[in-house]
Amino acid sequence: MADTSVIITTYNNPAWLEKVLWSYTCQTRKDFEILIADDGSNDETRELIEAMRSQVPFPIRHVWQEDDGFRKCRILNQAIMQATGDYLVFTDGDCIARSDFVETHLRHRQPGAYLSGDYVRLPMATSNAISKNDILSGRCFDLDYLIANAYPPKKISQRLKAKGLKASFLDTFSFVKANWYGNNASGWKKDLIAINGFDERMAYGGSDWEFGDRLNRSGIRRIRVRYRAIVLHLEHSRGYADPELIKKNKAIWDEAVQKKTVWTDFGISRDTKA
Repeated sequence: MADTSVIITTYNNPAWLEKVLWSYTCQTRKDFEILIADDGSNDETRELIEAMRSQVPFPIRHVWQEDDGFRKCRILNQAIMQATGDYLVFTDGDCIARSDFVETHLRHRQPGAYLSGDYVRLPMATSNAISKNDILSGRCFDLDYLIANAYPPKKISQRLKAKGLKASFLDTFSFVKANWYGNNASGWKKDLIAINGFDERMAYGGSDWEFGDRLNRSGIRRIRVRYRAIVLHLEHSRGYADPELIKKNKAIWDEAVQKKTVWTDFGISRDTKA
């Protein structure tokens, strides 16, 4: 039984998910399991996972629910409960992890805290160019490689440039607010369950931050690893971004802030907490 679980969300993008899974074969830490939190993908994703199981050094579990619209929060809650690890690392099925990604999250974890990272967003041309060999060799994180494969030089992120002490310095003194970013975050399973997980009423737009705010109100501190835990975000369409649903999400979030809510009645357990 692994004491660390990596939870990767996905929906009908097996080509990107395969690239992501290859990146976890290169991790400097090997003692983890992976759970694919699948919001209703078709058989292509299931077939990919079955094929990958024999090619990777870690266990993969496929946590799937029927496709009924954007229900990421619901499948995340299911994955949290099925995870065997005491410590959970969260990312998405379009985020290639640098080889020290898991190690970085584990090195900086602390009792009573969660870790807040972010991603480096790639254009579509660069996303398509990255091959299995580019991932296994780590060259997809090299600045020269990215620029040679259509990444605009002027947009090269400090997150790719900063190493060692500089990365630690930037994380300590950055003005960017640390919050829960589902593409790059981690926390203790017991702390996530203590606030009843994600609010399943929320669709795309703001659910991560609402979750992070409730963790913070429960007394869980934020630790920034924005410049130390690095993932490359592969580009994709966002047909699920609905302005009306985003507006609804904001109303839920605003109400939680106003009432100083910690426990959501619409999460893992539907029993109202006294």
